[in-house]
Amino acid sequence: MLNLQLFGKTLSLKTDESSIQNVYWGDDLVSKMDLSGITVSEIVHRFSVQQGDKSIEISLNLQAKKETVSYQLWIDQHQQEAGEYPLQANAHLAKANNKHSFMGLAALAFKLLKSVKVIKVVLAGASVAAYAWLFTIEFALVLIACLVAHEFGHVKAMQYFGIRTKGIYLIPFVGGLAVSDDKINTRWQDVVISIMGPCFGLLMSLACMLIYGATEIELFAGAAVLGSLLNLFNLLPILPLDGGHVLKSISFSMRSWIGLSVCMAGIALGLALAYFFGLTLIVFFLFVGALEVVFEWRQRHFSHLIPLDTYGQIFSAAWYFLVAMGHIGVIVFYADSEHPILSLPMKILTS
Repeated sequence: MLNLQLFGKTLSLKTDESSIQNVYWGDDLVSKMDLSGITVSEIVHRFSVQQGDKSIEISLNLQAKKETVSYQLWIDQHQQEAGEYPLQANAHLAKANNKHSFMGLAALAFKLLKSVKVIKVVLAGASVAAYAWLFTIEFALVLIACLVAHEFGHVKAMQYFGIRTKGIYLIPFVGGLAVSDDKINTRWQDVVISIMGPCFGLLMSLACMLIYGATEIELFAGAAVLGSLLNLFNLLPILPLDGGHVLKSISFSMRSWIGLSVCMAGIALGLALAYFFGLTLIVFFLFVGALEVVFEWRQRHFSHLIPLDTYGQIFSAAWYFLVAMGHIGVIVFYADSEHPILSLPMKILTS
């Protein structure tokens, strides 16, 4: 069904007469899966190979499409190769039936649009025009730079893991979108890709604050505070926002109710801090995010994503908290400003 080269040997995928799918590395059987009597839309083979005194983790991911199977070969959490091969009748793979919805149709429409390169320019021009209509052309350009910095963080994280990207798309009044057709392989990749957007956004806000301090041009202070507001909303613990992906990756990696309780305790701490600072809107969304985690937590074992270990969970939570507090700090810094734009984010958060 599939032949790839891996460390000088052929990595082959075969299904025998007993409906057992086997993965061979050279003459060695390294993974097998019994598919007798079932049909699935996705299969993941995980195994390790020895190179000298080092054990290297390998993952071969398969996803059924209409007439082909899409595959990705991962080596130590970095994607090395991707492609497709014809879907065979005895492969026990079939495309999943997706429920139609407004969001699904919208995603399909956007997927069709993004295949045209000129749409990037059109959307970018529309975004500049939209923000210029709300503010000024100068402020619109600086705000677009902040949005691009956020999406660039996502793109750089994807590229680090070897995931192919299709670039950045700006959407008027919404923000931006970093597009990729490849699937991630681990919860850690989900955390890094999700949180690097707000990280780059925080660096951009701090850069704007420094420029404002040196030039006293309020344009840059406005970009810093509104940029932090947009990034903070992205960090809210609800899907499909960045914060939702981080929270879900942490909580769904926990193997017991004790772990879930720890996650809920962290959310409770966030609720207490938000309440203390009077951030009513953050309290509401944290509560919604907590409910979402509880309702979906039982389904975590059905995901193909490799979970975070305990260290990864703690590190991810601390990283998320520090980035969120950084953006809150930028907003609070300008909360007492007499300029209406600079004080607007704090008024929104306390509404």
